Amino acid sequence: MASTLSCDVAIVGAGLAGGLIALALKARHPAMDVRLIDAAPVVGGNHLWSFFGSDVAAADRWILAPLVCHAWTGYDVAFPAHARTIDAAYHSIESERLDAVVRRELPPHALMLGRKVLAVSATAVVLADGGRVEVRGVIDARGPGDLSLLDLGWQKFVGRAFTLTHDHERSRPVIMDATVPQIDGYRFVYTLPLAHDRIFVEDTYYSDTPDLDTEAIIARVHDYADAQGWAVAQAAREESGVLPVALGGDFDAYWRSGGARVAKAGMRSGMFHPTTGYSLPDAVRMAAMLAECRDFSGAALHEATYMMASKAWRARGFYRMLDTMLFRAADPDERYRVLERFYRLSPGLIGRFYAGHSTMMDKARVLTGKPPVPVGRALRAIAGGGK
Repeated sequence: MASTLSCDVAIVGAGLAGGLIALALKARHPAMDVRLIDAAPVVGGNHLWSFFGSDVAAADRWILAPLVCHAWTGYDVAFPAHARTIDAAYHSIESERLDAVVRRELPPHALMLGRKVLAVSATAVVLADGGRVEVRGVIDARGPGDLSLLDLGWQKFVGRAFTLTHDHERSRPVIMDATVPQIDGYRFVYTLPLAHDRIFVEDTYYSDTPDLDTEAIIARVHDYADAQGWAVAQAAREESGVLPVALGGDFDAYWRSGGARVAKAGMRSGMFHPTTGYSLPDAVRMAAMLAECRDFSGAALHEATYMMASKAWRARGFYRMLDTMLFRAADPDERYRVLERFYRLSPGLIGRFYAGHSTMMDKARVLTGKPPVPVGRALRAIAGGGK
């Protein structure tokens, strides 16, 4: 039988962004009736999220503190002509921990999982089972809107966690190992030492297409493990994804494509780093902002999320310009040179870049010196780039 219920805030989409918002709202507004709605049976799906310590403001770390599963004090990068260890905090969150913390902090009735959503407005959610949620304000965090409205390259990846027969002897993550053969654009392998005998290996590509040959890439992941001398006892979690790398596009049209006048979060709001495609730092910022709100009406939530997302888009033109140079001026098998040069810069600059907080001096430093792409081609790429 169809039923209608009422609540204060309904968050549609129980991924990272939705889960963080639910936790932040419940912490700051314990009496609020918050519902987290998703067709999936768990919060967060099957993911491993990582972030630099400098990605998250000190004032916002309380949101992530219960979720961190792994932490390191440095990381490595490796390129054909340059290798380096950078002393900087790095953390990882496993989706199982996010699911467990959300279930611990929210009352059982707040989790409306396994409930497919048919339609969303600013003040209502219509469910496929005939149910309906009438709400003061809705936040839609279900994933990207119409990405065809943006000018994009792609960061795509397939990863697998291995349990080994012996110690892998890695003490730090390797954020980029670009010494591997360059295939389908800029290719690198990313590794996280989860325990002395457990390691996560991810094969990543900065590619012109979103096509993902999972079977072939998994074979390369196993080949990489073999090349390191790691004897695999068991292959556990497998993860894949295709993230947008923004070169330009019509932000307002993208926003409307996800639902007119409806508050949005996560990828649906366009809140992701233009160069990495990562959304965790922005998801934390938005959760912290929403936790401080006092008006949770649909109109107020839309205004707050739209203003934050549109301001971020306008502020990140520099990164989109660099992405245009990377994808339009650098030959695909030479793109690694751009990142190789970038990782010769100061750790502070690198940290601010990933946080999306590059200073004017940082931007000047990135652009000065001998460029790793032909100057004429770079200028033509920028001149033809999007907004």
